Amino acid sequence: MIRIKLSRILGDKRISQATLAKRTGLRTATINIWYNEIIDRISLEHLDRICEALDCSPGELLEFEPNAIKKTGKNPLLEEHGNRRKKTD
Repeated sequence: MIRIKLSRILGDKRISQATLAKRTGLRTATINIWYNEIIDRISLEHLDRICEALDCSPGELLEFEPNAIKKTGKNPLLEEHGNRRKKTD
């Protein structure tokens, strides 16, 4: 899974979500979904603005953590209408 380290970075830099929203021109709600890692699609424009405002790279903001249940390869995890299930072939 992809982890978003925005909460850690903001804490380290002592910057509030509201301050980041003002610096980036993004809505506070947008910053909040990044902060709480509940975002499901990443806008490259948003990523660019956040990295620019925090003077960081995407690699510092995003981190890959291996999934406990594999989503690819043999017997991948499939999604049907938002429900995850194992392939039954």
